Amino acid sequence: MKKFLKKFDKRIIFFCPSMEEGGVEKNLINICNGIAYNHKVSLITANKDKKIKFTNKVNFISPTTDYFDKKSRIMKSFFCIYLLLKNFNYEKVTLVAFQSNVLAIIMSKILNYKVIIRSNQSPNNYALNFIKRKIMGFFFKRADKIIVNSKDFKKEFKKFFNLETFVIYNLIEKISDLKKYSKKKVNEYYFSDSKKIINILSIGRLVPQKSHITILKALTLLKNKKKFKFCLIGKGSEYDNLQKFIDENKLNNQIKILSFKANIYPYYKKADIFVQSSLYEGLPNTLIEALTFGLPIISTNCKTGPKEILNNKKYGKLFKIKDHTTLSKLIVKSKKQLKKKYIYDERFDFNNNLKKYENIITSL
Repeated sequence: MKKFLKKFDKRIIFFCPSMEEGGVEKNLINICNGIAYNHKVSLITANKDKKIKFTNKVNFISPTTDYFDKKSRIMKSFFCIYLLLKNFNYEKVTLVAFQSNVLAIIMSKILNYKVIIRSNQSPNNYALNFIKRKIMGFFFKRADKIIVNSKDFKKEFKKFFNLETFVIYNLIEKISDLKKYSKKKVNEYYFSDSKKIINILSIGRLVPQKSHITILKALTLLKNKKKFKFCLIGKGSEYDNLQKFIDENKLNNQIKILSFKANIYPYYKKADIFVQSSLYEGLPNTLIEALTFGLPIISTNCKTGPKEILNNKKYGKLFKIKDHTTLSKLIVKSKKQLKKKYIYDERFDFNNNLKKYENIITSL
């Protein structure tokens, strides 16, 4: 990794006020740790509990207590502005924002920093609103560089804001590493070895954006027709609503919601099918990981990412947002696909994409 990283006399500060358990955070961790091999890297976040995820080469700047760990994103963002000001000096700095992009842009202008923002979710979610589009466009134009994680995402930014962006796909670990991580056994209660039972997996924060209720509705159509085990891994505000639906439809013997897992790879290995039901995305890590494990994939054709990851249906099936009826049919059909095998897709190569980040950061 060290061999391709350039010498750089600026300090790099990554800015991510609220580190949760999603793909954005996973990419941030990989990029920070990778860039820190040869550069002066700091990370500002309000989540003190995430320090363990970073190498000692990363200067981890956070509150001294865990008070902010479960606070709102807004509160975390403003506290991280305080941390940014507290650690201000007159060094040359490039600020790389993975979250709270508008605040990061404002502060970069006040402190005379260069600023790179990484946008994580399709602007189609908010830019249809004229006022929001104008406000966001006003600030985005003041960023020195904008990074997005898919070609469709790039088109969306051009369409709504007439801005050029740089596409860098998410960093996925090598297949050899994934195989190593996946050796831990999965509890047999959640998945079955029986060929008569379909083992279905979905991973993601339990929030409205992910629309996991679509999957549950699809499975109610199958509960008296097909034997299945569905494992949903994640945590969030929608847990109670989802569990209530499971209880009311008497699906507790077939569906299990597990909280966030530090190592999710054994579940990919054990599953037969991977399902994603999001209303919108950026470039979902879970789809790339499921692809790498060779799983049959079913995903909503939401903006942005799924269609691009699946190479226009070459690697999986797509269905319309919230269309649980079609999803139920696709689950049955997907079980008939070929035996799983690991798939390497160079688009998501770890070192290649890390190098692209390093090149953009050092170009300013």
